[in-house]
Amino acid sequence: MADTIYALASGTGRAGIAVWRLSGQGSADALLALTGRPLPPPRRAVRAVLTDRDGEPIDDGLALWFPAPASFTGEDVVELHLHGGRAVAQGLGRALSGLGLRPAEPGEFSRRAFANGKIDLTHAEAIADLVAAETAAQRRQALRQMDGALAALIEEWRRRLVSILARLEAAIDFAEEDLPPSLITLTQTEAAALAADLAAHLADDRRGEILRDGLHITLLGAPNAGKSSLLNRLAGREAAIVSAEAGTTRDVIEVHLDLGGWPAILADTAGLREAEGQIEAEGVRRALARAGMADLKLAVFDAALVPVLDEATREVIDDSTLVVLNKRDLAAAPLPDRVAGRPAVAVSAKTGDGLDQLVGWIEGELQQRFAVGSAPVLTRARHRAAAEAAFVALSGFDPSVDLGLAAESLRAAATALGRITGRVETDEVLGAIFAEFCIGK
Repeated sequence: MADTIYALASGTGRAGIAVWRLSGQGSADALLALTGRPLPPPRRAVRAVLTDRDGEPIDDGLALWFPAPASFTGEDVVELHLHGGRAVAQGLGRALSGLGLRPAEPGEFSRRAFANGKIDLTHAEAIADLVAAETAAQRRQALRQMDGALAALIEEWRRRLVSILARLEAAIDFAEEDLPPSLITLTQTEAAALAADLAAHLADDRRGEILRDGLHITLLGAPNAGKSSLLNRLAGREAAIVSAEAGTTRDVIEVHLDLGGWPAILADTAGLREAEGQIEAEGVRRALARAGMADLKLAVFDAALVPVLDEATREVIDDSTLVVLNKRDLAAAPLPDRVAGRPAVAVSAKTGDGLDQLVGWIEGELQQRFAVGSAPVLTRARHRAAAEAAFVALSGFDPSVDLGLAAESLRAAATALGRITGRVETDEVLGAIFAEFCIGK
């Protein structure tokens, strides 16, 4: 019999209400022991005065009873809505441990729900993503996945694979029969169509993963172009040291932003120039490395130097770059609308002029490049790896050469897709997935 577990499902610390969860066969006995009263009607909140085994009051709150299998985990579940003070939490924890319950591990409630067939892995991961969501776009993506959109897509792909495999195995099992040649042709056509669907979802520039993890935006430019001042303006706080001395920023400095619902990780980097020492050279190397990994780059130029523009910064401009002409309040010459073929916006990090235009520009660029739409997307690297494995297996499908090998290709593809929802998975992978969860989920 599995242990009966408990955890504080709401946040720790002082709060008006704290929600506790119990799950397992001992949940009902624990509630009876804590209240000294019969179990309440299922799924109905009732007032409950909780006491420990010595009759010492713990708290006066609400209790809910969810008998198996109609619960989140599929086991007997109790929820206690109590006051959120530390003394209450300590008292309840001691009482539950004294009754033989143990604290839950991270993700253990969701893992039990998965083991009992209440949710699949994509649903479980969506729960974790929703808890961790910091922007509206992340929340919407997690909710779509939690509603089963991705799972339905994967299962439809597997259903098509099984259908093709059934036809192929009929050809293998009844090879002596006069099966129509069109049967083999049909399996080839259907497999090619499925491979095309997989390829289309894989060719999405990792939009779902980028949205889940946050978009990486890197500030690049010459020393004293105002990158750190711009970072501080966008962050709304003094995140980076600002100095008139060139080369103040030696390492990468990151801030997390919400840009119109888009999660962004904005990185300030060392100034691009011929380094005067090993430390500065390492800073420049890291700046260029970060530029290579960025989803979007902001190339910052000193507008006061126009028409002269820093050549090292010009060299990093490509199709994923937005050009920023900073210090427009000091500009003596007319500022260009484009630099190296890319649109340019003029701002002043010192006064804040042009910042709204820049933010709107960045948001528009993110929407154009990374919007995921309403269709289900792959949101994790493991989803992509499994889908790629399925595509590779389908790419090797050729029943005209050997029916047995062709059938194995289909089975390999189905197994790979099954890993996404958890139809086929190892304990090691499950442990890694659920270890990411917070306590109480």
